[in-house]
Order: sequence, then structure tokens, then C-alpha cells
Amino acid sequence: MVKLESLKKSNQFRKALKEKKVHTDYFSIFAAKNFFEANHKTNLLISFVMKKKIGNAVKRNKIRRKLKAIVQKLLKKRGAINKDYTYIVFGKSNAYAQKQNVLLPLMEKSFSKLKK
Repeated sequence: MVKLESLKKSNQFRKALKEKKVHTDYFSIFAAKNFFEANHKTNLLISFVMKKKIGNAVKRNKIRRKLKAIVQKLLKKRGAINKDYTYIVFGKSNAYAQKQNVLLPLMEKSFSKLKK
């Protein structure tokens, strides 16, 4: 099973934010080729970030949980997410009201754009 491992240091975030990016109305995904090793080979380096402007902690955490669940589902599909990349997912306030089954194909399409 693939575990999600988050980025820890600001220089890791800076490097990932300079590379490829995809924006939608519900989230933005930034990706960079793995520039440091995960703790285990099976781990996926991904961080979920919300701005404080989005709302209170309850709203931000709900968006974060929703996006994490979608990534977990995509990891079960073979080849949907490339594990050779480090990802940062910025959630947007529109994702709060949107259903997960609407966000899933959007996120899948976004990750496939980043592969190219």
C-alpha cells in the first residue's frame, strides 16, 4: 500500500513550486521530479496546503480530507499518479461545496497533464 508522505522543509516547497503546474477552479497542483528520497520506496511525496483566507479550520480541514481521499482513490488506479514526482496540492474554497465524484475526474485529468 502506498502511503502519503508530506514535505517538511521550506526549500522542498520552493523547489516543487518552480516546476510544472496545473490549475482548476477547485485546486492547483504543482509537481517536480523527486529531488530527495522518500522514507520508503512505496511512499508518495505529496503535501496538501490551504490558505487561511479560505475559511475557518473546519472548512480547510474538510477540503484537505476530501482532496486526500481522492488522491488515495487515484493511487489504487494503476498509472494515475506518477510516484517519481513530488506534488503540492493547493485547495481552493470552491472544493468545499463540490461533491467528491465531481472532483475525482478533474484531479485525474490534472495528474495526467502533469505526466506529459
